[in-house]
Parts: sequence; structure tokens; C-alpha cells
Amino acid sequence: MIEFYFWPTPNGWKISIALEEMQLPYEVVPVNIGRGEQFTPEFQSISPSNRMPAIVDRDPDDGGEPLALAESGVILRYLAEKSGNFFPRDRRQRYAAEQWLMWQMSQLGPMLGQHGHFALYARERIPYAVDRYRRETLRLFKELDRRLADREYICDDFTIVDMACWPWILTYKSQQIDLAEFPNVRRWYDNLKTRPGLRRGYDLLKDHRSRRGSEAPDEEARVHLFGQSGAATNKTR
Repeated sequence: MIEFYFWPTPNGWKISIALEEMQLPYEVVPVNIGRGEQFTPEFQSISPSNRMPAIVDRDPDDGGEPLALAESGVILRYLAEKSGNFFPRDRRQRYAAEQWLMWQMSQLGPMLGQHGHFALYARERIPYAVDRYRRETLRLFKELDRRLADREYICDDFTIVDMACWPWILTYKSQQIDLAEFPNVRRWYDNLKTRPGLRRGYDLLKDHRSRRGSEAPDEEARVHLFGQSGAATNKTR
């Protein structure tokens, strides 16, 4: 059984989608990041950076002690290896998938996270910051659109790379991105949306997820998420 420490955010959805698509048995442990539950000593022993998502595999394949993992990209790779699915076995294809997974981790997630922060959450609107991260966001949407021009999925077959990217593309409405400008992304996004496993993963703890258009955190959440109640910071979820 896998203990899954989760709250409904793009990074959390990566793992909930993967667990459902892979049909791995898991038990969800809610971590309300807006109420500071990620800062408990118990959770820090699992996730040293106090970041969600995280897992504890109580039945690892090596038969050893329970295995705790944080960082969504590593968790995705671990689950793909454990399930034997959704990651290429061919060496060249595997490196291509690694490349695009790292792209999501180092570019797509951070840039959209920063754009969302400065455009939606920050009390003080900083035009330079909003403009910079919007340009980066649009650049990445264009890059993904080019990648999908001649393929159904990012790495030909449906893999953890699609699972990693879809939850961030999901934020397009909140970030005021017109998907009509990116027809290949639109097609890919709508296609994935029809997958039952993906839908189940996205619907996990659905009553606790933000409503589109009302994502701004309350005063307590600002303290836990951004480290302060007022001014903008560059610390994202």
C-alpha cells in the first residue's frame, strides 16, 4: 500500500493521476497546505522541504523498509518503474521522455507557478514580474504546441510526461491563456481529459480544490504558502 500525501494542486494532481492510471493501491493522506499541515515534524520526516506531494511505499519491491519519497518528478519515475507502465523501455525513447519530464519540472511548472503567483495571488501588482512570467508562459505553450504538431502524446505514447504536464496546462483559464492560439495543445488537452483514470485522479478531494476565478488565498493561507500576509514573494506551491 502506498500512503499518498496530497492536496489538490497541479503538482499533487500529477501523482493522483499516475496512481489512478497505474491502478496502484493507495491511501490518501490530506495535507492542507493552506493551513500549514505541511510543516508538521511528521511530514517533514517524509518531505524534507515541507512540500507536497509525497509518498510512503509500505510495500517496496525490494522487500525492505518503507520507502519515503518527495518531489513529484522522482515520484512519477518511481511509480512508473513499480507499475512497469507509462515510461519507455527503449533507451533513446527513455532519454527523450526524461528530457521532457525535466522540461516540465524545470520550466513549465516553475514559470506557470510564478505567473500565477504574480498575476493572481500577489497583493502588490508588479508589472515587470507579471510581464516577464507571462512571456515565459506563452513561450512554453508555443514550445509544447510545436512538440505536439505531429504526435498524439508528448512522447508518442501516453506516459508520465503527459501526466506531469496536463495539470499545469489545466490552469490556462485562470492564467488567461487562450488555448485557441495553441491548437495542438488544445487537442492533446481535450483528449487526455476523456481518460477515466485521469479524471479520477483530478477529482481526488475535489471539494477542497480552488474554484476557477477565486484562487486567491485567504490571510492564513498566505502565511503558510508565501511566508507572509502581505507583500508578494517568489515562493510558490
